[in-house]
Amino acid sequence: MMGSRTGWALLLAAVSLSAVVLAAAADSGDADRAAEQHSERISGSAGDVLEDNPVGRLKVFIYDLPRKYNKKMVTKDPRCLSHMFAAEIFMHRFLLSSAVRTLNPKEADWFYTPVYTTCDLTPAGLPLPFKSPRVMRSAIQYISHKWPFWNRTDGADHFFVVPHDFGACFHYQEEKAIERGILPLLQRSTLVQTFGQENHVCLKEGSIIIPPYAPPQKMQAHLIPPDTPRSIFVYFRGLFYDTGNDPEGGYYARGARASLWENFKNNPLFDISTDHPPTYYEDMQRAVFCLCPLGWAPWSPRLVEAVVFGCIPVIIADDIVLPFADAIPWEEIGVFVEEKDVPKLDTILTSMPIDDILRKQRLLANPSMKQAMLFPQPAQPRDAFHQILNGLARKLPHPEGVYLQPGEKHLNWTAGPVGDLKAW
Repeated sequence: MMGSRTGWALLLAAVSLSAVVLAAAADSGDADRAAEQHSERISGSAGDVLEDNPVGRLKVFIYDLPRKYNKKMVTKDPRCLSHMFAAEIFMHRFLLSSAVRTLNPKEADWFYTPVYTTCDLTPAGLPLPFKSPRVMRSAIQYISHKWPFWNRTDGADHFFVVPHDFGACFHYQEEKAIERGILPLLQRSTLVQTFGQENHVCLKEGSIIIPPYAPPQKMQAHLIPPDTPRSIFVYFRGLFYDTGNDPEGGYYARGARASLWENFKNNPLFDISTDHPPTYYEDMQRAVFCLCPLGWAPWSPRLVEAVVFGCIPVIIADDIVLPFADAIPWEEIGVFVEEKDVPKLDTILTSMPIDDILRKQRLLANPSMKQAMLFPQPAQPRDAFHQILNGLARKLPHPEGVYLQPGEKHLNWTAGPVGDLKAW
């Protein structure tokens, strides 16, 4: 156990020595031994799921929508291509050339509607919450009138990518998202979303939780030598207070980020700040622990960045449901801290055994782990695109109950907030 700063100094020395030994092994030509020491395969069924190949296990039909639902939005505002909600755009592009695509809807297992609900942005670059549900409703109305496939199941064999803060509740503030609830027309569909929290009205059973988008090429460009010592104990860059949307404080991040700042702003082991330096990615690669606290929603791109850069994610978001949890052993690679325990964070982290920390680092060094968190262009085996397809394939075959009997209906087309019913 390490209960002191002296103990932490010993850990840094151990981690640095491990990196030097690995680099020396690689330089001496024993690269296989170095790789074996440096990374660790995920044991059991999780490792098998992570490495599954979905091709040949499902077929997807893509609805051909008018450009106003997707491509025209990107042309109007290219910022959509780089923000954390961009998975909906790149999933569409991936599927267009994917081996699982079928042009024959009669042989399809799944139907996909390429609608970009996060691409109508404010001047500050944030999705307009009152527009998103109207765009989605309009797209569903379009496919239900033009093709027969929605109406035979009320959407039960359809999936939608909804990467909003609170998924298909379509709002960035939790209180308003809960008040709205999931768009009624999506109640039978499978939702592919970044938001995940247990027992929450915005997470429907059977949803596939995915990582937020983080630009792979940009991260690749900032890689530093793998033997660089991890000389930072805890690293975080981001807001602690959101005075614009939460002027009284305490609501944003349920107070967890404010607690981080108040307890550790002067602690030399904690490199935390609101500043976002140009060396942000490099700094994460020099850190042992990277904080991943909730903000307005439980998730953020920091989780992706931490895994890609081999920094142990410290997850501070009660009841969070994490991406691809059946494939990625989050309990083994991360540290979970309850929001109420944030004031004890220094004790929790400095008390971790060195062997536990080194094992987490070896697991994080597994290339498959990193690949599963990314949406690269072009797509690569075992990346996030393929993990989504794996999730869809595991839901097959559809139960017989998804197909409606004559006259049977489940959806109420006039349900939901009045504003959502306005034409788009």
